Amino acid sequence: MTNPSPTPLLEMRGICKQYGHVQANRNIDLAIAQGRIVGLLGENGSGKSTLMKVLFGMVRADAGTIMFRGKPLVNHRPREALAAGIGMIHQHFMLVEAMTVAENVMLGWKPAGRWLRRRTVARLLKEKSGHYGLDLDPDALVADLSFGRRQRVEIMKAILRGAKLLILDEPTSNLSPPEVTGLLAALRRLRNEGLGIIFISHKLGEVLEVCDDVVVLRAGEITGAGPAADATRASLARLMVGRELAPPAPPATSAPGAEVLQTVGLSVRDNLGVERLHQVGFNLCAGEILAIAGVDGNGQNELANVLAGVTPATSGRIVFQGADITRRSARARTAAGLAYIPVDRSSTSLVPGMTVAENLGMRDFERAPFRKGPWLDRKAFQREAATRVTAFQVRCTGPDALVQTLSGGNQQKLVIAREIGRQPKVLLAFQPTWGLDPGAAQYVLEQVLALRASGGAILFISSDLDEVLALGDRVGVMFDGRLLGPLPRGEFDRARLGFMMVGAEPGARSLPTETFQAAAGPSVP
Repeated sequence: MTNPSPTPLLEMRGICKQYGHVQANRNIDLAIAQGRIVGLLGENGSGKSTLMKVLFGMVRADAGTIMFRGKPLVNHRPREALAAGIGMIHQHFMLVEAMTVAENVMLGWKPAGRWLRRRTVARLLKEKSGHYGLDLDPDALVADLSFGRRQRVEIMKAILRGAKLLILDEPTSNLSPPEVTGLLAALRRLRNEGLGIIFISHKLGEVLEVCDDVVVLRAGEITGAGPAADATRASLARLMVGRELAPPAPPATSAPGAEVLQTVGLSVRDNLGVERLHQVGFNLCAGEILAIAGVDGNGQNELANVLAGVTPATSGRIVFQGADITRRSARARTAAGLAYIPVDRSSTSLVPGMTVAENLGMRDFERAPFRKGPWLDRKAFQREAATRVTAFQVRCTGPDALVQTLSGGNQQKLVIAREIGRQPKVLLAFQPTWGLDPGAAQYVLEQVLALRASGGAILFISSDLDEVLALGDRVGVMFDGRLLGPLPRGEFDRARLGFMMVGAEPGARSLPTETFQAAAGPSVP
């Protein structure tokens, strides 16, 4: 990769890191220049996260050197990385929800003063965030902010602390199209002012739109690097997974079967009495995918959890195959034929400290052949796990492997093997491809389509508009706890979906196409 300046902002040379028998990073060289946005791509488990943890001081490399702004970083910790001018925006934000935006910015920031000069910080925050198009209200409570605005707070925390290099990990994974457009515009402004930016993403269209250069990792090594202008989505995907990727076949056009799931006036209030789900009603038929789009925090999590039996409904009814299951337990719903893929595989779907076999058997341990009287049949667990690991292409050392040793993509395949492998009558799939590389995401979508083809009914919740439009027989949008639609897929395009995701659906039909484009941002090829 060529750099426009003779002295790169960052130089990582010969970085190596090994965990047991796994070589996470092997002799990696990475250079970032001032005023450049570099896309860092790779499959889940390719070594991206390890490399960035080494850079940020969270992990110590086995070998290699790091030079930042002409000075070596040796045995540094995150505190030293921050002081040197490296800011990292994690997927899971480090914010205190009960505090305001200004108060979060002030935490641990020496220039805020010993007596915490809040007014000065608030004024500076308002001025600087406006300059970059991030437009934050210093007095707003973080708890009241959308996912996108919380991300802006993290970015401004780094900028005000003097960051010269920003690392963004999957920054658009839960943003609406207008929020994505705004974020990419802000990154361009930062680049034009001389910052270096590392943009980690699986959304190849966005990488090609905003990045100057791209670096691709596979199996801990760099498989390609160069100007983004010379790359295509197909070429990047091939470098990431080592093979050509064909798009998943669209759902076959066929009439849906009998109704299997219905909700009537479904509402949910949280522990503080705030209504998170308001009068949601829809039906779902066998052999159908109902795809629901929405910006994170608009009721999708509450909808999925109340249908799965994880949280109770405040009012309304859930009818499954003609029976009212509103008050039934999650275990009873699972036994009746309902499966659930939660959004967070590492903490909700799986138990990382347990084995592959134990995680696969969680749904079925009470029935034969896994149980003989009061005892569990461990050999039956092993046999079934070996069968599903092979059928669903889970890469692991065997049924006894701990789940925490698997890559993110293989952990998700394990969830798919457990939930879809049971051939459920209804599948609740909540962001099932979140954080997955193109190869793993394609595999998950193919399994969802296969379940539909066999007569399963799927509620597919995603913030990825391409997925929603590609899979849904009918499409709806969650906004502010309400379900807009659902309507046949032919009624939607990316622009209208983006418009509805920000609550502008009522006038959407009458507005001209150019208005949709302004609201939803440009479509990424």
